[in-house]
Amino acid sequence: MSAGHWTVLVLSLLVGVTAYRYLIPHGPGMAPPILANRFTALGALTLHAGFAATALILGPFQFIASLRRRRPGLHRTLGKLYVAACLVAGAAGMVLAFGAKTGPVSTAGFGLLAAAWLFATGRAWRLAVARRFALHERWMVRSFALTLAAVTLRLYLPFAFLSPWGYDDTYRAISFLCWVPNLLAAELWLARSNSARAAASHRSG
Repeated sequence: MSAGHWTVLVLSLLVGVTAYRYLIPHGPGMAPPILANRFTALGALTLHAGFAATALILGPFQFIASLRRRRPGLHRTLGKLYVAACLVAGAAGMVLAFGAKTGPVSTAGFGLLAAAWLFATGRAWRLAVARRFALHERWMVRSFALTLAAVTLRLYLPFAFLSPWGYDDTYRAISFLCWVPNLLAAELWLARSNSARAAASHRSG
């Protein structure tokens, strides 16, 4: 694997494992702004944190080419678990978006993230069922770029506490910054991959 893949894998495992603390009642290190969400008491946070953490942990392994070649059955099983985890976490995330204490901008940011995550993952799953694997892989890249919002959000959070604009305003910006650049980076990577494949096909032809 490349250095970039290793970095994503390590960060995903660290964030995913630590996010399971939200499954423990009154567990350590819970962020007060997250607990302040008015839908936390209904169990939406538990569903979102638990299943999003699972998707985050499983996701990087789906992009290991050698694993796909040597253990296709395992790849399919992990893929089904990943898709199920994303769909549950995305639905719970949509509920939490409407309970955001930082107002309608955060609701829009996190709500659009949840909608895009559900759409991309569902599209990837349907393409796999239809055995359109090239397109399936492209949509899975988009899905995991959105799953990685859990990592990028945590990378941005320290700035919310240090920002001269105040925590709430910075957090509103983070509700978009945690996923829009990820999706743009995924699209650039997919476009570059297409260009590389086209150039290789032209040379071989």
